[in-house]
Amino acid sequence: MFLVALTGQVISATGARLTNFVLSLHVYQRTGSVTQFALTSLATVLPTVLLSPFAGVFVDRGDRKRALLLSEAGSGVCTLLLLAVLHLGELELWHINCAVAAISVFNVFQMPAFASATTLLVPREQLGRASGLYQMGEALGELLSPVLAGLLVVSLELSGILWIDVGTYSVALLLLLFVRIPRTAPGPQEQETRRSLLGEASYGLRYIRQRPGLLGLLVMLWVGNFSLGIVWTLLTPMLLSFTTEAVLGTVLSFSGLGMVAGSVLMSVWGGPARLVHGVLGFLLLQGVVLFSGGLQPSVPLVATAAFVFSFCIPLSSGCNMALWQRKVEPSVQGRVFAVRRMVVAASSPVAYVIAGPLADHVFEPLLAPGGPLAMSLGRVIGTGTGRGIGLMFMVLGLGTVLATVIGSLHPRLRHAETELADAVPEDLYSQLSSSEHPPRAEPQSPA
Repeated sequence: MFLVALTGQVISATGARLTNFVLSLHVYQRTGSVTQFALTSLATVLPTVLLSPFAGVFVDRGDRKRALLLSEAGSGVCTLLLLAVLHLGELELWHINCAVAAISVFNVFQMPAFASATTLLVPREQLGRASGLYQMGEALGELLSPVLAGLLVVSLELSGILWIDVGTYSVALLLLLFVRIPRTAPGPQEQETRRSLLGEASYGLRYIRQRPGLLGLLVMLWVGNFSLGIVWTLLTPMLLSFTTEAVLGTVLSFSGLGMVAGSVLMSVWGGPARLVHGVLGFLLLQGVVLFSGGLQPSVPLVATAAFVFSFCIPLSSGCNMALWQRKVEPSVQGRVFAVRRMVVAASSPVAYVIAGPLADHVFEPLLAPGGPLAMSLGRVIGTGTGRGIGLMFMVLGLGTVLATVIGSLHPRLRHAETELADAVPEDLYSQLSSSEHPPRAEPQSPA
């Protein structure tokens, strides 16, 4: 059942990425404005940040399958409406921004619903591998979407891409119809919180704050996602400062292959025996390679660093996700996972907003010819265009290493795997597989 549901989610997610890429490209080609391009990207992120807690309430109040069906059907209808406007010849920028925002609203339900459904569809000891499979689907989508968009947009144009997206949503809906996702009954303590929508929406945040181990895992995930946002924003301008567009494409392909390779390893391996060691260890390695990638304007060095950096992402985040699935009660996972996603997603706009100004007005001037660091640090890592971004990567890498070391010294995070009781019984999967009425899961008190 899990593989059937996963296949549908990967297919629809790939179609959505394909559409987002082509729509963003359409906006930029039509306006030539980076600001308009950024506004379209922002329209895809804001609903996740603002609405995730309320989506989590819907997931826990109803059932996971209904939430997934709503996500796929709603996104498909929004795409059809955009197609209708396009065929009428009246497509404006505000139509595109409203459409991608509406699709993002429906997609807010997808992650908490699918992540919590995975807990019910997969044996506890296989959650790490399941997370790896999900990460692999995400990585393949990220790798293939730009390539497919470049090949298809020439022959099919925008309308053809949108029809493909509608088809992927339809396939996902069809596959979901064949999947039975059990429902979970709320425990007595949790029933007391079901008084208002706002109270339930804030429940996930209170749940995490009461468990320092989970809060530490969330901080580590935020650090990793923030670093990723800075890297993806500045990697292209840094590379183009000393190489060509063709080489840039090759390096980005190396990065995508690294993410796929890490996902494959996670899906086969499932992570180390102590998952928290995987979270901290691979995040530490990310910081080290990020520092090394900024040392010199060397294509082999940057390509290797990009591969290893991306290789670590699904391993660290996969171990992190498996821990949450084990330690959070199934009946409240929708709300908790939604808050988790909201906090992590909020790191991306922060990274996008500060990356450019920091590079242009702080770090690049430091290593410009005749700049304050040109005769000292500049003798080691070089001077000129792009070297300030290299220094920024080095500082970010050191910050990531420092954050990981501090996290590993925090006993609540270091011992989260043993101090927090497993909220998912070892035999939950077998119980749900043999019964239409799963046992009640009651929240554990924090360690």
